[in-house]
Amino acid sequence: MLAKTGLHLRALTVRLTPIRQATGAFTHLQQQRQQIQPLAGNGAASVLGLQQARSYAKGKDRKKEKGGKGKPAKVEINEQQLRELINLDSLNAQMEKSVLQMKEDFIKNLSLRSTSGAIDTLRIKVDGAEHELQELAQISRKNPKTIIVNMIAFPQTIPDVLRAIEKSGMNLNPQQDGTTLFIPIPKVTKEHRELLSKNAKALFIKYRDAIRDIQNAQIRKLKKQTDVAKDDVFAAQAQVTAIADKYIAEADKLLVSKQKELTGET
Repeated sequence: MLAKTGLHLRALTVRLTPIRQATGAFTHLQQQRQQIQPLAGNGAASVLGLQQARSYAKGKDRKKEKGGKGKPAKVEINEQQLRELINLDSLNAQMEKSVLQMKEDFIKNLSLRSTSGAIDTLRIKVDGAEHELQELAQISRKNPKTIIVNMIAFPQTIPDVLRAIEKSGMNLNPQQDGTTLFIPIPKVTKEHRELLSKNAKALFIKYRDAIRDIQNAQIRKLKKQTDVAKDDVFAAQAQVTAIADKYIAEADKLLVSKQKELTGET
């Protein structure tokens, strides 16, 4: 009888052992969960945020590695290809002329002290043709502060002369007395320097736009060439634009240098 009872007890113990193990494991899991829960608002979130930040950073790095979308690709000038499609020498000559003309206007019209020499060569448009002021008038100095322009030979051009002086950027305010113009030379003040610098920028914009007009006219001619492959036309357009950009950059350097000179910056 006792032997049978001991046998039953051992069998029951064997059956209960897996249940105890499962119960112990569940209790241990609950304890771990209780320990982790207070950290959920801080540690777990921080770990997740760190992982997200790392992924975001990697994404930004990948964009940087791709070369940056903001910078335009440099266009190489293929002169041989361009010469087959356009008159490259003429294109360069026209754009270079605009830069040189701007430089000349800077020298003549934007000096800190207006001189009779700058007035002499001031271009006057009369009936669609341009003339230098010295061709239309007698120019002299009454004193170091006043220039006299005698228009007795061509009095009918006085309105054109006054208009040209006003647009010259030399900050001159001529006074008319009959056929004679008296032009006071302004003092070199801070305001005068700033005005000349502003006029330099206006001249730059004028010649920059002239270069763009030359560029656009050439591109329109390219688009009309139906016997040329579209890819070649597109490549030529990009190269023409790159050439224009080069001359505009050169003009911009002249502007920066002139403005520093006018404002007294070192």
